[in-house]
Amino acid sequence: MCSAEPINCFPMLVNILSNTFLRLFNSTAHIRVWSEPFYSTQNPEIKNDIFFICLSYLLILAAGLPPLFAVSSMEDYKVKSM
Repeated sequence: MCSAEPINCFPMLVNILSNTFLRLFNSTAHIRVWSEPFYSTQNPEIKNDIFFICLSYLLILAAGLPPLFAVSSMEDYKVKSM
């Protein structure tokens, strides 16, 4: 009925249990449960904003990584690990 991933299986389990309880109480209604694990939008402006926020974050992160490697190799040089 569902894949082994909890993000997909839990909504299905809730749906089965809810509908079972409804049938136990002789109800004709049904409950539908769905999962949308990733935020989706149809507005292209919001998609562009999200893209540029992620891009700027990655550029800032990429700018900070080379000094980290340089400090690491300088520490190795100081303790003469080679």
